[in-house]
Amino acid sequence: MSQRQLVMEHEGQPVKAQTPPDSGIKTILLHVLDDEFHDQRIETALTLARAASAHVSCLHVTPIEAYVAYENFGGVFVMQDVMRKLDERNADLELRVTKRFKREDVSWDYENVTGNVASILLSRASLSDILISSRQPVRRDFAGPTVGFLGDLLHRSRTPLLIPGSDGNAFDPTGLALIAWSGSVEGANAVRASVGLLKLASNVRVLQVPETKQGPKDFPATKLLEYLSRQGIHAELMVEPSPTGDVGHDVIAGMIVAEAKGAGAAYVVMGGYSHTRVGEYVFGGVTRTLLKDCPISLVIAH
Repeated sequence: MSQRQLVMEHEGQPVKAQTPPDSGIKTILLHVLDDEFHDQRIETALTLARAASAHVSCLHVTPIEAYVAYENFGGVFVMQDVMRKLDERNADLELRVTKRFKREDVSWDYENVTGNVASILLSRASLSDILISSRQPVRRDFAGPTVGFLGDLLHRSRTPLLIPGSDGNAFDPTGLALIAWSGSVEGANAVRASVGLLKLASNVRVLQVPETKQGPKDFPATKLLEYLSRQGIHAELMVEPSPTGDVGHDVIAGMIVAEAKGAGAAYVVMGGYSHTRVGEYVFGGVTRTLLKDCPISLVIAH
């Protein structure tokens, strides 16, 4: 891990609450997917629900494209055998998920719908405090590229997106939280949307990452510390020395992951696509890099 400079710490050392704080997180939307990270996402939702005394809404969406086949001449017909197999698979998935939740001490419900995956998730997320999803799409042959799917959620939703780490470890909402701070409006939105989650953290650190492009709307990290302090969140600021040479998004992404691992962070809070979706200015590229793969859980918003 590279050297870093400790700049500021509010109120001495981090404060651990004697009683669980009211995080304000009351509705967790869990995107149910039958993939390799299925159990990890369920455990993430359960752990967060217990810590925040929240309700878990389990939502499984079957893409409408999965039921439809296209003829060579443009005709569309429904394949009865495909429908039967998909319905059987969905019923089996629902049975497994509901059995798991019935054994737990949290409030929950389960919904199985068919339609456009991103649009339905966005609709349900409108009245949710956090959305737990995955890097894996619903179906590789129907859902499209993972980064594109998550990018749609980020750009169109105002609900923070929680993506468990690709290392498979369980998410700990009471662990150390690392805020990757670039001073952008999107980063500020991500922090504001994640205040409830940050209140559950045992420690919060702000990592000021170097940028090659600064703008007049950028917020200094000291303002972020003041904002967090008013929310009862006592954070410390770390400034990472700017690397020499060209600072690309892979360098910044690697720096964030290295610092998060070194600090033992449970998750990273960051703004997504801080410039343009198609542009590759630093933090836009960082978003794409970390959406593709990140061993640490991400809490990200646009």
